[in-house]
Amino acid sequence: MAESTDVVGAHVVPAELLAAFERYEAAIVANDLDVLDDAFATGPDTMRGDGAGLLVGHEAISAFRGVRAAVPARRIERIEYRELGDDAALLVSVSRYVGGGTGLQTQVWQRADGAWRITAAHVTPRARALDRSVWRTVGEPLWQGAWSGPLRGLTVAVKDLFAIAGYRIGAGNPVFLDDARPEPTTAPAVTDLLRGGASVRGIARTDEFAYGISGDNAHYGTPPNGALPGALPGGSSGGPASAVATGQADIGLATDTAGSARVPASYQGLWGLRTSHGLVPRQGLMPLAQSFDTVGWLTRDGETLQRVVDWCLSYDGSESTERVYGASDTELPWRFLVPEEALAATEPATRNVLGAFLARLAAGPEAPQLERMRLGDLDDYLAPFRTVQGAEAWRNNGDWLREHPGAVGPDVAERFRAAAAVTAEDEASARRELEQLRARLHAFVHDAVLLLPCVPGPAPMATASRDRVARVRAATLRLTTPAAIAGLPAISVPLLTVPSNLGPAPVGVMLVSREGTDIALVRMARRLAEVSARCERGNPS
Repeated sequence: MAESTDVVGAHVVPAELLAAFERYEAAIVANDLDVLDDAFATGPDTMRGDGAGLLVGHEAISAFRGVRAAVPARRIERIEYRELGDDAALLVSVSRYVGGGTGLQTQVWQRADGAWRITAAHVTPRARALDRSVWRTVGEPLWQGAWSGPLRGLTVAVKDLFAIAGYRIGAGNPVFLDDARPEPTTAPAVTDLLRGGASVRGIARTDEFAYGISGDNAHYGTPPNGALPGALPGGSSGGPASAVATGQADIGLATDTAGSARVPASYQGLWGLRTSHGLVPRQGLMPLAQSFDTVGWLTRDGETLQRVVDWCLSYDGSESTERVYGASDTELPWRFLVPEEALAATEPATRNVLGAFLARLAAGPEAPQLERMRLGDLDDYLAPFRTVQGAEAWRNNGDWLREHPGAVGPDVAERFRAAAAVTAEDEASARRELEQLRARLHAFVHDAVLLLPCVPGPAPMATASRDRVARVRAATLRLTTPAAIAGLPAISVPLLTVPSNLGPAPVGVMLVSREGTDIALVRMARRLAEVSARCERGNPS
């Protein structure tokens, strides 16, 4: 920071406190994590907030520091000091960045054992024109929709896999983007939203080639988790999910192969729908694995999602609907099957909260029929799914990857190496297994709806080790792949809150219904959310 004598107001700050403040400022710019950790008071009550949310506890703040880059060069222009007590003070400082713009820091400092440390802080950073971890490109709007229609006034974050005329598809990889040519036409899934009155806000980030569910990207960074600061956002539709969760868009146009819409919805407290396989055509969508790829949508509330599906999937809506939605004319049965294997695959805290949720439902006057059932070993679903997914992913992308060695991040490269090793015999055998599993799942949802946790637990911390993220990924895919195997619609509904190291965290309840009942599934999810809210308020009537 600037010399103390140059900072307006610094002369009234006690010398020891000013020295502690200056050490903190120097560490912020240098990204000295040890000094920054020491600057904040230890314990569970220390707080730090900014526009992304509130962190409570030294451990959560330290984890946030571990994934944040150094603050751009700046100098302190002004400090306002107020004594709060013999060993407590309020400092409000104004910073000016070398690259332009100003910021504001508000800090409560307390002295203990002879040392001043921060016990509470709020940061107002300089204005950001564009968060590159969320957006590839953005406009006001990027593409104007129709001036009338049921979606008028809504904005869309389009995952960087969909064609938009005049723009390139980047697929989450800068080398691929450089090679790409502008698209001559717009994908029907995008056009449908535009015809309904929604406008494209921008093109949002994806995990590389959509081959991931954590939401991180080795090239562009990790989008923020709008519900749980410091946590992974979920993927591969992490960019659209973060844009919606942080209020930068109303609708996320996503894809879902193995959970790429449902997982970020669960991690960020959103509504996320995976549509029936083939219901929305995939022209203009860059594929990962065509046997499982579907279009999906993300919204902050059920009402908006209902507006989207009613328009995009109904007779009066889009031309992209390849099937009539007659199956959604009637309501789905108010009967839920809860797989024992899914409960066993979740973390204890999630299992406990889900159990309490089901108990409240069962005790209410609108209690659905709830039954425990056996789905079968979840690994028996995951193994053949991964084999077929890998075979198709390599056919789609293998030539480009061979021509561009080292172009993808290490985690995605590892998945593609495994995909390249799948033999024709492996794939054929796996497809035979999937046919049997598909028939079993269709029988389960003939007259009922599956209900299970969407993910094993809250989003992992963004600082989690690669091994930890890999374990969570495998556990998550065990829950999300059955619906993908059967081509069934599935929705993540933000109905659970579980404890985490970063504070209370959302976990979605996943509902899976029979093929083609997507609109009815959203209606049922909204009913379930309303009934749950009444039960929680203690006013079930």
